[in-house]
This record gives sequence, C-alpha cells and structure tokens, in this order.
Amino acid sequence: MRKRNVAPTVDQIMQDKCHQLAAQYWSPSSQTKQEYDPAVIDDVYKKQLVATNYNTRRIMMLEVSQYLELYLWPNFDPESATVDHIISIAVMINEKFRERVPAWQAFISKPDHVSAFFKLVMKHSLMDSGLSMKEQTVMIVFLIQSFNSLEIDIIREQVQRVVSLAMWTCLLPSRLDRELKTKPKLKKFWSVIKKNDAKMDDETKTRVDFERNFLRKLIDKFYRVLDKIPEQGPADSDEIHYCERFVELLIDLEALLPTRRFFNTVMDDAHVVVKCQLSGLATREIEGKLFRELLQILKFYAGFEINDHTGSALSDSEMMDMHYNDIISLQKAAFKHFPDLRKFALSNVASVDTRESLLKQFKPMTTEKLTEIATYLCMIAPPDKDEENQAAFNKKFLLEMLVSTHEKRISQLEALNETPLYPTEQILWDENVVPTEYFSGDGCLALPKLNLQFLTLHDYLLRNLNLFRLESTYEIRQDIEDAIVRLKPWKSEDGGTVFGGWARMAQPISSMNVVEVSKPNIGEGHPASVRADVSVLLSVRTQIKQEWEGLRKHDVCFLVTVKATKTYGQPFNRNEPFIPRVGLAYVRGCEIEGMLDVEGRVIEDTPEPKPRLPGDKRTFRVWLDPNQYQIDMTDAMSGHEDVYDTFNVLLRRKPKENNFKAVLETMRDLMNTECVVPDWLHDIILGYSDPSAAHYSKMDNQIATLDWNDTFLDLRHLEKSFPDYDIQVSNDEQLDVAPPFRLTFCDVKKNKNSTDTMEIEKKIIVAPHRMPNRGPYPYNQPRRNMIMFTPTQIEAVRAGMQPGLTMVVGPPGSGKTDVAVQIISNIYHNFPDQRTLIVTHSNQALNQLFEKIMALDVDERHLLRLGHGEEALETEKDFSRYGRVNYVLAQRLELLEEVSRLQQSLGVSGDVGYTCETAGHFFLYQIISRWEAFLSKINKQMDTSAINSEFPFHKFFSNAKQPLFKGKSYDEDLEIAQGCFRHMKKIFTQLEEFRAFELLRSGLDRSKYLLVKEAKIIAMTCTHAALKRRELVELGFQYDNILMEESAQILEIETFIPLLLQNPHDGFNQLKRWIMIGDHHQLPPVIKNMAFQRYSNMEQSLFTRFVRLGVPTVDLDAQGRARASICNLYKWRYKKLDNLPHVDNTSEYRVANPGLPYDFQLINVEDFNGVGESEPNPYFYQNLGEAEYCVALFMYMRLIGYPAECISILTTYNGQKHLIRDVIGQRCESNPLIGRPHKVTTVDRYQGQQNDYIILSLVRTRNVGHIRDVRRLVVAMSRARLGLYVFARVALFQNCYELSPAFKQLLERPTELFLLPHETYPPTRMADTQRPPIVMRSMPDMAQFVYSFYTQKTDYMRQSIQYEKSRVAKDAEKLVEPRAETADKSDRSKDEPVDHSAMPEHPGRDSDSDDEQAEETETNVEPKTIVEPETNVEPETKVEPETIVE
Repeated sequence: MRKRNVAPTVDQIMQDKCHQLAAQYWSPSSQTKQEYDPAVIDDVYKKQLVATNYNTRRIMMLEVSQYLELYLWPNFDPESATVDHIISIAVMINEKFRERVPAWQAFISKPDHVSAFFKLVMKHSLMDSGLSMKEQTVMIVFLIQSFNSLEIDIIREQVQRVVSLAMWTCLLPSRLDRELKTKPKLKKFWSVIKKNDAKMDDETKTRVDFERNFLRKLIDKFYRVLDKIPEQGPADSDEIHYCERFVELLIDLEALLPTRRFFNTVMDDAHVVVKCQLSGLATREIEGKLFRELLQILKFYAGFEINDHTGSALSDSEMMDMHYNDIISLQKAAFKHFPDLRKFALSNVASVDTRESLLKQFKPMTTEKLTEIATYLCMIAPPDKDEENQAAFNKKFLLEMLVSTHEKRISQLEALNETPLYPTEQILWDENVVPTEYFSGDGCLALPKLNLQFLTLHDYLLRNLNLFRLESTYEIRQDIEDAIVRLKPWKSEDGGTVFGGWARMAQPISSMNVVEVSKPNIGEGHPASVRADVSVLLSVRTQIKQEWEGLRKHDVCFLVTVKATKTYGQPFNRNEPFIPRVGLAYVRGCEIEGMLDVEGRVIEDTPEPKPRLPGDKRTFRVWLDPNQYQIDMTDAMSGHEDVYDTFNVLLRRKPKENNFKAVLETMRDLMNTECVVPDWLHDIILGYSDPSAAHYSKMDNQIATLDWNDTFLDLRHLEKSFPDYDIQVSNDEQLDVAPPFRLTFCDVKKNKNSTDTMEIEKKIIVAPHRMPNRGPYPYNQPRRNMIMFTPTQIEAVRAGMQPGLTMVVGPPGSGKTDVAVQIISNIYHNFPDQRTLIVTHSNQALNQLFEKIMALDVDERHLLRLGHGEEALETEKDFSRYGRVNYVLAQRLELLEEVSRLQQSLGVSGDVGYTCETAGHFFLYQIISRWEAFLSKINKQMDTSAINSEFPFHKFFSNAKQPLFKGKSYDEDLEIAQGCFRHMKKIFTQLEEFRAFELLRSGLDRSKYLLVKEAKIIAMTCTHAALKRRELVELGFQYDNILMEESAQILEIETFIPLLLQNPHDGFNQLKRWIMIGDHHQLPPVIKNMAFQRYSNMEQSLFTRFVRLGVPTVDLDAQGRARASICNLYKWRYKKLDNLPHVDNTSEYRVANPGLPYDFQLINVEDFNGVGESEPNPYFYQNLGEAEYCVALFMYMRLIGYPAECISILTTYNGQKHLIRDVIGQRCESNPLIGRPHKVTTVDRYQGQQNDYIILSLVRTRNVGHIRDVRRLVVAMSRARLGLYVFARVALFQNCYELSPAFKQLLERPTELFLLPHETYPPTRMADTQRPPIVMRSMPDMAQFVYSFYTQKTDYMRQSIQYEKSRVAKDAEKLVEPRAETADKSDRSKDEPVDHSAMPEHPGRDSDSDDEQAEETETNVEPKTIVEPETNVEPETKVEPETIVE
C-alpha cells in the first residue's frame, strides 16, 4: 500500500531552511532582500533536493515559497545557467503539475528564454553521464508535462519542432523511401525540407538536426537504460522508474494526433514495443508489473485504428485490408527471394496470419535468413551498414518483430465487446490500475489520460469508458471492504468460513445455482445470457429486510467468495493488506432480475405491493455477465476452481451509487453503433480544426431575422444592448415602438462562400410587431420577461438563438439561469416545430431552471421533466411523464366540457363533447362555418356596431369581462373578435393533439407518445440521459437543440452522451444548436479517487476542455448576488466582472450587517488545547477550535436576531462538516432561541447555492490543502450575499501564491473577530458608519462572551415576562376583589417562563464566574431599569474608535 506524503506544519515551514532562504533572497514580504547569488541555487539544489533524495516535502516548501516565480526563472541566463539551475526549474514545474496549480505562468510572463531553456533540457536529457538517474527522470517528466500542454502557445512552439515531418531524417533510408512512395503529398513537403536544408549554414543545420533527431536519440538512450536491468537479481529502482516514465512519454506522444502523425513511424522504425517486450524488466514478476501494463497501453496506441496523416478513423474492413496487404507483400517477397518459404508463399492468408502459424514458418530459419528477410522488408538496416546494432538483432528479436508485425490482431471493438463490465478481484486490488486513496502524484500509473485532444471518437469513448469503469471500481472496492470487514469472516474447525458479525449491505449466501446458460448469438463466443438463483436468509430487522426485498430489476449486486484465514476471535490487523486479512478469493458482479415467489416465479415490478413471503429465506434470480462466465468456465476446464460453486456472500450497494453498469452499457452501445456527431462539432470534440468553426458567426445557416419576443423591456433597453450597432426602426404598420421586436442583423452574410469584399454594415433593423389577441380572459395574456438583460447577456441570448455551439461563462450571481431560460423561450417561439433538450448536472439546478421556464410564456402541455427529481419542484403540478399524462387527460376533460358549453351556447343538438373526434367535427362544421359567415357580413358593412351585433359567440364568452367589444374602433373590435376565435381554435387544436390519448389505452404507451410527439421542452439530468439512452433511441426520440446548465460540473462522457440520444436522420445528426452554460473557474466534476482526478485528468469537463482549446465564449460580466466588497474577493479570477446597479443602490446592500462592523472578515484561529487539525480517517480532517468558533458566531448572530435560514456554515472537508453538526446538535439544536442554521455542508456540495450570510471554516493548519485549487476558493468566496466570515490559520494561508489575490484583501482587515453586540437585526446602520467594536482575541473568549450574552438575554426576557404579568395582575385587582395572599407559591411557579439559560458549556468558558453572575441576577427589576446586555461587557475588552485597524 502506498504511503502518503505528510504535509509540513506551519511551524515547520517557518523554521525550515527553505523558508529562511526565501526570506533572505526572494520573498516579496522581505524588507532586506539580498542580491541574486547563483551559488544559492546550487546550494539549495544540492542540500535541499539531492541530499534529501528529492523529498516531496522539501520540493513542496520551495514551490510554496514561489522559488520558481521569484528567483529561478527571473535569474535564468542560458549562457551561464548551471545544470543545477536547469533541473531546479524542471523540478518546480513538475511539482506545480503534481499540485494541480497553473504551471507555466512564470514562462508566459517572461518568455524570452523559453526556447533556450528547452534546448538545454533536451541536451541534458540525452546525457548518459554527469546526471543521476533521478535527474534524468526529472527531465523525462518535464517533457511529459510539456507535451501535455499544447494549448500554451510558447510551449507548443517548442515541442512542435521535434515532432515535425523533418524528424523522418532518422528513418532507415529504405523505410523513408517506402513511406514517401505511399504518401505522395508528403513527398512534396520532403522536397521543400531538403531544399531549405541546402540553404542553411552549418550552425543552423546543426541546431535543426539536433531537434529532428532528438526523440530517436532519446529512444536509443532509453534502450541503454533498459538493457542495464537484468531479468533476475537486484535491479536499480531509479532505472525502473525512468523506464516507466519513458514509456508514459511514448504513450502521450502516441495518443495525440499532432505528435503521433510522424512520430508513430519513427517509433515503429525503432521497434520500441518489441524491444520492451523482450527486455529483462518486462519479465520481472513484481518490479516489471507496472512496466508491462504501460507497455500494453503503448502497444494498443501503436496499432490504433487511425490514418496517422489524415486523422480519419479506420473501419474494421480497412484494418483488415491493411493486414491482408502486409501478409500478401510478405508472401510475394517469400515467393520471389526465399525459396525456403515457398509453402508459406502459396498458402491462403487465413491459414498463415496467426501467431502460431507464423512462428511455425519462421522459427526453423537461421538468424542470417531472418535478418535477410527483415532487411528486405525495410525493418532493419543491411548488416554491412549497421554493424553496431546487429548484435541486438538476435534471433528472438527478429522472430518477434516479424511475427508481431504480420499477425492478425483482434479488432478493438471485438476486444471491447468481449470484456466483462463488472470488475473482478484481480482489477479491484491492482493498485497500478485502481490506486488507493493515498496518491501522491510522484509516480506513473497504467491509466489512460483525458488530454486536450483525442485520436478518434472511438478513442474518446474508450478512454472515458475505461476511466469511468475504474472510478466505479474504486467505489465498489470501498463498499466490499467495508461490508466484508463488518461480517467478520472466521475460519471454522472444518476449514469452512463462518461470519461472526453482520453488515447491512451484505448477507451470507445459503445456496446458489446457475439455472440457465443460453446459446451464443451468431458470431459471438460467449453465451447470450446466464441466469442464476441466489438464496439468502434475512434474519435481520424488518427495515433491513425490506431493503433487501426492495431490490429492483437491473439493480447490481456482487457475489463474493471469502475463504477465511483467521480462527474465531483472532483480531484483524487493519495495516495488513485486505485480501490476505479476510481471505477474499473471488468477486463477480450480477444484475437482479427479480425476487422469486413461493412458486419460483419472478415477482414483477408493478405499482401493486409485492406479495408477502413466509419465513426468512429469499431467493433472487440474477443475470451473470456472459463474458465473465465464459472466461471462468474456460479456466475451470483447464483445471482451475469453478468460482460459481464457491460464493458465500451477496453484497448490494446504495441505489444512487449503483448505476455504473447502465452507463457503461450506454458507452459500449455508442461504440458499437455509427457514432454520428454533427459535422460542425466533430473536429471540435476531438480537439482539432479551428476552435471557432462552430460559432454562429461562422455557420453557413446563420439566421438574419429573428423574433426576440419579450427579451427587451423597451426600445432604450434594445439600444443599450447593442452599443456597436446602428439601430434603425422600421415601423411600416405604424405601431407603438414597444416590444416585442423582430430584429434583422444586416451583418449576417447571406452566403458564406460569397466573394463580395464590401465592408459589412453593422446595422440592426428593428421591426416592432403586435402580439395577436389570444382571447378575452386574463389567463390568455402572455407572461412577460421583466429582467433588464445586460449587453453581454443579450449577446449570449443571440448566440443561443442561432445555429452552432454557444458557450456561456457565467460567474457567480451573473444570471446564468435567466439567460438560459430566455434562450429556451425564444427558441420555443421562433421555431415552434423544434424540440429542445435541457440537461443539467443536478436535480436542484434542473428544478431551478424549470421553475423559471414555467413563469414565462411557454404552454404547459409542452413541458416534460424526466427522472426522479421532479418531486422537488416547488409547484403543485407534476411534470413527470405520468404526471403529464394525467395533466393531458384532465385537460382533455376540461376542454371537452368547454366544447359542450360552446355547443349549448349555439343551440346545437347532439353530444359533440364526447370525444376529441366528435369535437373536431363540431369545429369543422359548426364553428368555422359561423365564423366565416361572420367575417363575410362585417367585411360588407365595415361598421363597428356590426361586429357586436353579428358576433355569433356572445353567449359562450358571457363569462369574460363585459362588455366584450369596446366599440371605439372597427380594428380594435375586430382584433378582439379574432382573439375570441383564436381562443376557441386553440381548444380544438389541443383536443386534436390529445386525440391520440383516446386511442392509446395504457399509461406506458401514452407516456411514450407524450415524450416522442407532444413535448417541446424536455428536461433531464446528465445521469438520466446516460442511463436511459438505449430506451430513448428505441422510442425514436428526436430533438433539435440542447441546452446544458452546470456544464463545467459534468464529466466529459456525461456531456457527450446527450448529443446522441437520437438516431441519425439520413446519416446525419439533426442537432442544430448546442448551448453550454457553466463556469470553469468554479469546481469541476467530483472524482473520488485522487489518482483518476490528478493523473488521468478525469475531473476535466468538456466545457473546460473547450475553453482550453480556445472555443469562443460569451463571458457574462455583471453580478447581482453579493456586495461589491465581497465580489472583489473573487472577481479577479474573471476577465471582467462588474456589479449590477441594484448592488450599489438597493437598501439591503447599503446597510451594514448588524452586530458586525465588517461585511467580510478573516478570523485567525490558533490551536485549541494544543491541537489544530486532526485526521481520524484518510482525508477526514477536523479542527475543533474552528468548529467551536464558527458555532459561537452563529449563536451570537441568532441572539441579536438574525434569521437562522439566512445563515449557512460551510467548510472545506467532510470531517469538519460532521464535527460542526455535532457541536450544533449539542449546543443549539434543542434550544428554541437558536436552532440550526439553514445548512451545514461542504463548499463542494454548496456550489450553485447561496445565502445572505456565510460562516466558512478552512480547517487546515499544517498545509493549505485542496483550497489551494483556486476554483474551490472562488466557490467558497462567492456563496455569500451580504456577509462572509472566514475562520482559518492566517499564518498558513497568507503566503499561498495562488490564494494571494483574495487573502491580500482579507488581511487588510483585522484578523480578530470584531463585534457590535448593542445592535440588533434587522439592519439599520449604514455600511459606511463606524462604531467602537468589541474584540474577540480567541475562540475561548468568544465562547465565554456568547455564554454571558446569552444569559443576559434570557434574564432580560424572564424579567420582562414577569414584569408584564405583574402589571396585568395589578390591572385585574382593580376590577375584582383582592384574593387571599395564601396561595401556594408552587402554583404560581407553574406559570413562570422556561429557563433558557441552561445552555451547554463551551470549551474555554469560565463556568464558575458565569454561574455566580447568574445567581446574583435580580428578578424584580422594572423593565426600564433592566441592564441591556451590551452594557455588561467588561470595559477592558472595548477598543476605542481610533485604535480600530482599517
């Protein structure tokens, strides 16, 4: 098990030599900095890095001190730089990548010497002597980071030089000729390269040749290191680590098309894969395990199904053709030049293209003959021209090279389809593939990476599938370990396994039988399906029994075999590896089909309650993985144990965490179907081509004229929204210049291929138009937008209405949701036949979006919400599938009643309101005829009175506001009459749409019809889309537009899947718009395993990758959530972020927070009882001092009147969250004066939410922790609207480079908590008013103050109540005779108020003095003489106004 790196404490940092050197030479806060001294760098390198064997803690201390930014790079001189200086820079860059902080900022700020630095790195990385193996590994890691940073311009310029076409100069001449013959276009470029070479001087030619041959020479150096490692005996771990890192570099070069295009040929020419397979390291059982796993990935990418030069994916048939051509070429050569292979030459391809048949043909041949064949095939140089390498070309090498080149490979798709979806014990506990929670980032792993670019869509999906499967595997491993340990498996006397404990999520299996193995489908080698019956005894509590009986169809469970090794009562050592500790042998996944009834039949999932079964025995019918079953049976036939006879534990998981199999199946389905992505998106998703190619301004089908509906409040708003355009109003109909407006943009090109070079006029023609009258009832009036959108928001709306890809970056509080809703509304009204899919990360965000959509002018029948989050909608209406079906049926009845009422008003006989069909006939033959007759009459008379007298539907509209017609003008009354007709027509139009619901009888069929035909706006989470893709595609679900909220929080693959929820139409995806709204400056998707998050970059969202690629974005630039001062804490992270006018003008932002002098403050918290942070479990950090301080401030705020729902307490770690909840439960929860805050949760969980007042605990006291990720800092700082109070160890956070823009502002204010206890809520003091505060020096001081303050408050309340009672009693005595004064005192005591002063003690409170003070409090003081709480504060705690630090 890997050990974690222990982070240094603040005291250690302060006392450390690195910190002292920083203070002396480069710290910005140092007052007496000394001049630059090169010897300092050499000294630091030798003593702090080399002497400590590159200790991670030492490197971390140097990096935190800004060693790179302030000393190494500013003083770097290529002419005089020492090797120590060069390696030190590389080490710091590598550390920044390990810490996941921006790494190239120093290079970008001072780019002059970047090129020279890279040349020095390349030069030293080729050296065999003078550098240790660790130093050489540092260079390789630096190159890895460089090749993975192609989005950085200055880095891309350097690395492109070494992977260009010119690097083919290092190919064998014969191989080069063959490559250029097969690629004529490259031959032209090669001729240009040769001409340019002829013109170069010697110095330039030497430099260029070095760059061209660099990677080939680096491979040769790698060979020399690899050859040093023997097959057996001791091996240098540094050499092994170097080789592992070098293979990682090769994988990264092969996995990116810009680097792969020409390098793949060079690598093949160098026979890297063959050389590595035959190396001593690859044969070492333990030390070579990671190397072998990396080599498998390299081999996969070396033969990837892609045309390296065009970038197009190769189909299975194309790959087969290439294979056949290679074999046929080999056969022709054999027939012509090698008589010994005549039989091989005349055989058919299928009989000789396997590894076994090729070995049979070539193995008997001599080394000389094999060399001759390889030379003829341009695989190696002729012996006479490459004598020094001939020794390496032994028979074993030559044989493997020939066989591996010509053997038939199984297609990647076939391999994927044969791979089991469930993890087994071999993968679950392989730490090279599924690392533990302690991943330091120092080494490499056998994992795919999510880079900027991908080779093909197959590659894109495969990497995501593998990572998603492994992330799920990590979570499954945790669940299995937890459950099995709770079961306490012990070895019985007969050698079996008994369980001494119990687990909620696991039960011992009483019996298991495989009941069905179906025949394979045609073309498959595994059974079509495998079913088994698993029985368990549920002798558990009723609640847990119900949970097991509640397992639904398609729920995933795991079958586990435990062969206990410890005898009964023997303790389990938690430090021992898990498998030998508990004796776990096998793990297999299964999928529930259902529970069996007493007759052995599967109980179907229906709305009706399940039948009650007798006894405790329950049997579940499960589906096993056919691929895994085939593998296991093959092993059993070869003598291994039959695993299906050994299972003794059935394990289930929580439903929310158990959808991984459905998502994996969806991804596999995508890879097995023609993955048709819109042409305008394909290259951008893979990371190539022009990043702005899908922007609406470059789309062929850009629309010039659109109806902006209610987007603008008035013409002035429109003019402000387009400051760069000339606004011209076209009012042909002489209407009032008021919304809605129809806008025509004159700068939209009619034809993208037009050769017209005239300057395009930036002009907008505004045409106001009148909304047609919809009817005489108030509900007929359209709901309108009331938000005055900013110009940037208007640009986002414009982009969203146009075809193409729209990316909107929305800082906190910038109105992302309002923009999204307006885009949806405008698309709905402009394109009524199109359907829009809304996708978000969370149900909460989806519900917020849906509630705002319902407030706009969108017909309710066109809204549909899929998934299980619709119950959280703050509305009585049900927008789920079945809820919408019920709405349609109810609406149908209401409309038919209206038809019947219309029939009665017209005096028509018959039952026309019986069905939608009869209503349709009634409309056609009765309504339209009357309407046409009415129009004919009024057109002849053209008289206002004629409209009123001839209108045939007066009686039907008698329940509308009267008089129906105003009689002022003919046009106005005619419009009212037409509105009435539109109202009736809409009734019959809806009934015609609802007619299908009369024909479809089942709720399922009706819901499917609703989804496929009726709904225009369909909302779901990304998880639901991934789970239900197959079902949606089979239904024929179609849509034209996608809008994604929270895009930066959605995994790559979960963003991609919604693009393909429909079948292509005529071979094309009909998607027209993709609107992505998110904020990559806030937190990314949640990845639990640190290795997948850091090494594989799995936390990168597609939104973030697009931003890195340079896809154009609309950056919203005005926020309306937080006070301007609080916004300053995070606005520096954005290009531009101002405040909306109401932030400066509204009263709630202009008044101060009562009881607190500052609207934000950083409060320093020292160790409490000598303890700062603690870590009872991995990454479960807690800090009792901060927890108590946060709760004390919350209690104080509640005591002066703050509403509890306006306060949230946030923290950066789960451990602290639970601790704060415990403290609140002990001190506040049961107290009616205080209660609980609105929420106590983590910063990560609170993203997307806000509150008026935020209390934030940063927890850490030893090192900064993951708040160093600036994205988490932005989220933490931006949750508060009116007040933010941060509790942290100031000495730790104030020197963190990444956090300095925010903490510099926080540190401008005092770091001790300032209070104004005489103020109460609601606020009255203006924000710019200053009053003398009380200062809390520490947490114990605050705790004691709050207790005293609370006691005084409760005493005051008690005295007020008693005074009021005595006053009422005196008034009563004047009206009635005095009563005897012998009443028992105990009777009076029943009416006395509850004593709230019995509050749990805070740590650090002086309980004796408080109790004495409480006893001495007088109880009969008149209210006017009651001492207010603030006057009882000790005078020495007061601070005079002039001493307040601003």
